[in-house]
Amino acid sequence: MVSYSSFNGEKMHANHFLITRMLKTHLKFKGFVISDWQGIDKISTPPFSNYTYSVLTSINAGIDMVMVPYDYVNFINNLTTLVKTGYIQQNRIDDAVKRILGVKFTAGLFDLPFSNSVPGSVLGEASHRSLAREAVRKSLVLLKNGKDLHSPLLPLSKTAPKILVAGSHANNLGYQAGGWTITWQGGSGNTTIGTTIFQAITGTVSASTQVVYEESPDVNFAKGGGFSYAIVVVGEPPYAETFGDSTNLTITSQGVQTIENVCSTVKCVVVIISGRPVVVEPYLPIIDALVAAWLPGTEGQGVTDVIFGDYNFEGKLPRTWFRTVEQLPLNVGDKHYDPLFPYGFGLRTGVSRRLTTAKFTRSSSFH
Repeated sequence: MVSYSSFNGEKMHANHFLITRMLKTHLKFKGFVISDWQGIDKISTPPFSNYTYSVLTSINAGIDMVMVPYDYVNFINNLTTLVKTGYIQQNRIDDAVKRILGVKFTAGLFDLPFSNSVPGSVLGEASHRSLAREAVRKSLVLLKNGKDLHSPLLPLSKTAPKILVAGSHANNLGYQAGGWTITWQGGSGNTTIGTTIFQAITGTVSASTQVVYEESPDVNFAKGGGFSYAIVVVGEPPYAETFGDSTNLTITSQGVQTIENVCSTVKCVVVIISGRPVVVEPYLPIIDALVAAWLPGTEGQGVTDVIFGDYNFEGKLPRTWFRTVEQLPLNVGDKHYDPLFPYGFGLRTGVSRRLTTAKFTRSSSFH
């Protein structure tokens, strides 16, 4: 599928060099290329302003199948006219048809046009959830563990007398899963079947531990509760595609307030639920331990597996974690590469306390 984006100022849906010359010819790609949703419409500026040109340019660029969600009659009429008048050559159409049919024959769709029926009970069975849980615990990245390197907070004690669980994402399955879950933009609450992080915590600690859940505690509640430690789970609301576009890349204001109220008074581990790095540097000094959990989905036990020490943290950052959005774009090799956490960073538990990347850029990144 072709991206909505541009390369060197040219819309990817119109990029003959990358689609045909590089992908199909040089790399010998034998499959077919499909547009994104209304992707060809955005070749023109403004979008949709010259549909005939969009059809002409996209097909000649090498797109074989076009995703037309609404006015397919208009697309068919334009394409037919362009072929009949010679603006699009018949061999370009033949190539597209050959590629599409080739994939369908390879997939066996002409022999078995319908998929085998699968009992509903198989979906989400125990073995599937166990694998998903493993994926969660292996992908979590430990960004900070203790106010200094010699006083780690993690792993947490399972036998603490009383603990606080706080945050908008602690007991919200929809928030854990993010967008493209059940619905396009995802949702809040019990949008599917699974285990929230709060539920996983209560199932992990000892029966004698009192677990108190308060989504948005104030300072007095946190300070006067007699808590051994707190687990704060906050992050971004669910989103998909352009609904996730952001110029500030922050967690919710409620999440910020919860971090400040809780972590200023109680030893805390903050678990960030997000689809990308977000702003955390302003709050880092008061946070004892920080975990990037990304979007763990339905298996909240994958989070508790590592924060309580049943398994070691082993995840590493798949991209640079910035200090401020003003630094972006920020990539390894940049002349002024000064991240909060560099690409590939990740602390580990259960081994000698050392960084898992070559070096850190500034000492302030540790605390």
